[in-house]
Amino acid sequence: MAMEAETQELVTPGQVLGKASQLKAGKGAYVSTENGTVYASLTGFRSLIPPPSDSVDQRSTVEVTGHKAHGAVPQPGSIVFARVTKVMARTASADIVCVDSKSVREKFTGIIRQQDVRATEIDKVDMHLSFRPGDIIRALVLSLGDARAYYLSTAKNELGVVSAESAAGGTMVPISWTEMQCPLTGQVEPRKVAKVEA
Repeated sequence: MAMEAETQELVTPGQVLGKASQLKAGKGAYVSTENGTVYASLTGFRSLIPPPSDSVDQRSTVEVTGHKAHGAVPQPGSIVFARVTKVMARTASADIVCVDSKSVREKFTGIIRQQDVRATEIDKVDMHLSFRPGDIIRALVLSLGDARAYYLSTAKNELGVVSAESAAGGTMVPISWTEMQCPLTGQVEPRKVAKVEA
């Protein structure tokens, strides 16, 4: 098998780098368990590292090295903090601001689908009663979804809205799993509340 020449090809998150049967995922890349495809997880240059001659595994390793100093990058399984930007009937969009307690420098978008909001009564989830634009949420990265956005889940007790501002501008206090209250007006608003460890 002829070695592929190393090229300075610029790739972006979600771009297909090859098949896991032929390539190993190095830094800046990951393998999708669903289809055995290797994807880029950050913006940068794709490079191939040949295997050591004595290695049993003769697959090359594909890496993506950032073209600029980059902060943390979301990976499937990461816990992220994100700011909700838009809420629609079946999905909510959010800008990821923090990955595993490290800040991000690039813009990463997250999407929470209706079926990923909570673990129970999925069919009864109302997105507008779960999130509002401006909310800060803690979520789990499920996978890299469509259109360069990460699919996020809040379907665990410790995931969901961790900080929200009321219409009156007060920082709301959680009073149950599904409600937060404004300390200024006493008004109660529905949310998918995260259980915050004491």
